[in-house]
Amino acid sequence: MTSSCHEAPGPGTTAVIGAPVVVLLGNPNAGKSTLFNSATGARQHVVNAPGTTVEVAEGTWRTAHGHVRLVDAPGTYSLVARSPDEAVAARAATGADGTVPDVLVVVADATTLPRSLVLLGQVLAPGTLGERTRVVVALTMLDTARAQGVTLDAPTLSEALGLPVVGVDPRSGAGLGMLADAVLGDAAFSDAGSDDLPDDDAAPAAVRTPPPASDDAPDVFAWVGTVLEVLGDRATPRVRTTLSDRVDAALLRPWVGLPVFGLVMWALLWLATTATAPVMDGVGRLVTWLGELVRPLVPGPAWVGGLVIDGVLQGVGTVLSFLPLLAIVFGAIAVLEDSGYLARVAVVTDRAVRRLGLDGRAVLPLILGFGCNVPALTATRTLPDARARLLVGLVVPMTTCPARLTVYLLVATAVVPEHAATVVAAAYLTSVVLVVGGAWLLRSTLFRDLVPEGLVLALPAYHRPGLRSTAQSIATRCGSFVRRAGTVIVATLIVLWVLLAVPTTGDHAIADVPVADSAYGAVAHGLAPALAPAGLDDWHVAGALVTGIVAKEVVVGALAQAYAIDEPADAGPSTLTEHLRASLEVSSGGAAIAAGLALVVLVLAYTPCVATIGEQRRLFGTRVAVLAALGQLAVAWTLAVVVFQVGRLL
Repeated sequence: MTSSCHEAPGPGTTAVIGAPVVVLLGNPNAGKSTLFNSATGARQHVVNAPGTTVEVAEGTWRTAHGHVRLVDAPGTYSLVARSPDEAVAARAATGADGTVPDVLVVVADATTLPRSLVLLGQVLAPGTLGERTRVVVALTMLDTARAQGVTLDAPTLSEALGLPVVGVDPRSGAGLGMLADAVLGDAAFSDAGSDDLPDDDAAPAAVRTPPPASDDAPDVFAWVGTVLEVLGDRATPRVRTTLSDRVDAALLRPWVGLPVFGLVMWALLWLATTATAPVMDGVGRLVTWLGELVRPLVPGPAWVGGLVIDGVLQGVGTVLSFLPLLAIVFGAIAVLEDSGYLARVAVVTDRAVRRLGLDGRAVLPLILGFGCNVPALTATRTLPDARARLLVGLVVPMTTCPARLTVYLLVATAVVPEHAATVVAAAYLTSVVLVVGGAWLLRSTLFRDLVPEGLVLALPAYHRPGLRSTAQSIATRCGSFVRRAGTVIVATLIVLWVLLAVPTTGDHAIADVPVADSAYGAVAHGLAPALAPAGLDDWHVAGALVTGIVAKEVVVGALAQAYAIDEPADAGPSTLTEHLRASLEVSSGGAAIAAGLALVVLVLAYTPCVATIGEQRRLFGTRVAVLAALGQLAVAWTLAVVVFQVGRLL
């Protein structure tokens, strides 16, 4: 057994130490990740490949022969990497990342067999794999292939290739047992801790088609041609129009596809806002109820109970309140992806984002951002290239989510009540301009290496989404969010509680101090001068903006708390708007309207919420998340200063 089989699992890994390492390799949309989900169930976790932002899923596959450490490599068409994702896939397959696979399962789509054979040919070329790495082929999409007139089956392909080939249905899990038999052999892997591996001679079929002489393209294509010649008409779809073809004939026309796409996006935004709001509110009320129930039971001084209830429990409640939203949106995206519609979205919208150097697949996360930035960031994983994912992930926070709307309304009502609707509309338009401008600027500077390529997609046939695979995808993504983004959220809320609880004068006790005399008030006083160029040199506003990092909904409440007044039930004229107007008049030297507009721009452009930071950290790493937050803050401050300085001259 390879030495890698004895490595201890990484954080969160559930794989058994010593279990054989099996890597899944295949083309995008071949059903590889669905197969991984079916095999591992809830026993999986998602990590970034070392040194990259490319996600790699690992999990334990419990078979009748023993446990397997299963690795889901990114989808790729070739081992000759043209993107970070393909480089990670190639390293995982060849063992160049340090973990040599015991078995490499090449997932081949029966509806597009020649393309899968190209990848398989590169794998089989001499010198590509380690000496002890076996190759097994998992043949998917057989039902769809039969509907297209393909009569190919696994035994026939196995004879042609001289490799174990197993037909599987990743959505239902059918064929997983046979795949386990092929992967683990007779009894050689039955003991997960065994150092013995089966000999290559244990392969069940004799080699009929010799592997390509090398991984050079001519040799590989010649080998693919030989295999197809052996298979004859059995691997060739009959030339006839399928239901998917008829649907695409209408859906891919712009005058049909774009309205349908608009309806789908509207439904997603509705799910992300209106449909999930009652559930999120319910979770919030439940956490509050639990807090009041537990508070008397916490021993020690009152501030201990405050820390536990208002700091830790509130942070956990914030994380949990996002789960219904994320579960619904993740599920919707999984259904769109599994059904095959997501690939059509990329085709229909491709022209709209082509000028930014991106392709149509970037549209989905950008539109979702107007519903909520957190699932929008997660949706960037639908982009096949890690650099493109990062670029889109950096501009998603500039899409204005509904949480900012209450702040826009409050500020607009305070400074220009007769034109509040116009200010809100201008904020949304500004958001679109920032997204487009930010993407163009990044594309022209830090992402110049992102080579624009034409969108070439092999549209998969429409499928009925699998309930189990969708549920497993939701569970995996939500679990990853709780583990990796939740820690940031809870830690930030605890820090905020401490700032609000610690007095800066000797006249108050811990957790019983007015806002102005707390560490929070001191920080706000300290930050306020930095906002003077934007006409916002006021500690009430500065403090509210600090709390806005937790969530933009908190800004209004923080202002009310700072002014020591009740939060208004709506954004109409109130004592709060009067206080805010008065503060802006003073801080701006009489240019309250310009300062108010600068405040709107500031709220629009700086970090949306701590959950967004947590999700960026989960997807792109701590360094990127911190730099992104600082960059957004710098952009927001600059824009606010420009708006105020220009506005006060008008």
